[in-house]
Amino acid sequence: MSETMDRTIGRRRKAAAKPKGRVTMTDIARAAGCSQATVSFVLNNSPGIRLSQQTRERVIEAARALGYSAPAFSALKQPVAAFEGAAFDGPAFDGLDGVIGFAVDQLATSPEAVVAIEGARQASWNAGNVLLVAQTMGDAVMEPRAISALTRRGISALIYMTIFTREITAPDFLYGLDIPVILLNCYTSDYAFPAVVPSEIAGGQSSTRHLISRGHRRIATITGEPWMQAAQDRLKGYRRALATADIPFDPELVVEGDWSASAGYAATVKLLTLKERPTAIFCQNDRTAIGCYEALKEAGLHIPADISVVGYDDEEIARHLFPPLTTSILPHMAMGQWAIEQLEAPAQVGRGRYPITKLECPLVERESVATFKGAT
Repeated sequence: MSETMDRTIGRRRKAAAKPKGRVTMTDIARAAGCSQATVSFVLNNSPGIRLSQQTRERVIEAARALGYSAPAFSALKQPVAAFEGAAFDGPAFDGLDGVIGFAVDQLATSPEAVVAIEGARQASWNAGNVLLVAQTMGDAVMEPRAISALTRRGISALIYMTIFTREITAPDFLYGLDIPVILLNCYTSDYAFPAVVPSEIAGGQSSTRHLISRGHRRIATITGEPWMQAAQDRLKGYRRALATADIPFDPELVVEGDWSASAGYAATVKLLTLKERPTAIFCQNDRTAIGCYEALKEAGLHIPADISVVGYDDEEIARHLFPPLTTSILPHMAMGQWAIEQLEAPAQVGRGRYPITKLECPLVERESVATFKGAT
């Protein structure tokens, strides 16, 4: 490596400083002066990607200097030039402990599945495992075929996810597998598998309690579709927070929605027609809050000076609304990581009763909530 390159990397290394904890590809990209995608291509030895030898060496040097450790990177012992232009044939994966299957009913309808998969991928790679993903659509014929296809590829465990939080009747083939099975965002009444779901009642309670703590007592909520467990549980949390604060429940302040922006708009218009309008609105997802914002602004009201608004889900749009939206994080990333961590525990294949683990939905305070002016 040239003296100039040494000095350049040295400066970048000092600027980036060695991060605390696990070194990420973002850390390496910052130190090497390139994109995270470039780092990924180099460290994973992605085939068909044309990068200069200089760029490859810069990324590898930065990774080594920061103490990056991963099976694929550790296997890059031979000169990088040996891989140039060749399809990667797998030697870097010799140290992997296993392959984990991830079956989900829907991938394209919402970001939650992708976030959970990313959480599982990160935890899998940290342990030296590969994740294989299959979309099943919950189809009675194709789902078992998809799971069978995963098992034929030698998976050592299966994560089974549903996009809507709910109790399921686990298909018979799950009980017949001779590998650990983890349920993500769903659970069974017989508690036959470890399961993780969001703590939605506590999330709804926390959102409402936050508004109460800012002096609001006339708090409306716009729900999701009532048949969905998430909507039921967030409403339970709302009612629980009111009861704890000795605030009478007013059914007029509860308007049914369907998680969409248009429903949020219509519900807010309805709430504004009340003789005594609410001082705060708990929207049970961020898309509903988008419609709520539009209706309030159309009515000439200011957020949060006139009415405070809280959302739920912490979608990307929440931080870009004006004002930025106070909301709760759906913990799908943490749920994916949790599922992988359970595989480190001793397996109890085909037996045992497992508790349902509920992960917190932390509140992210932004600028859409103000103290109620009429509070004493």
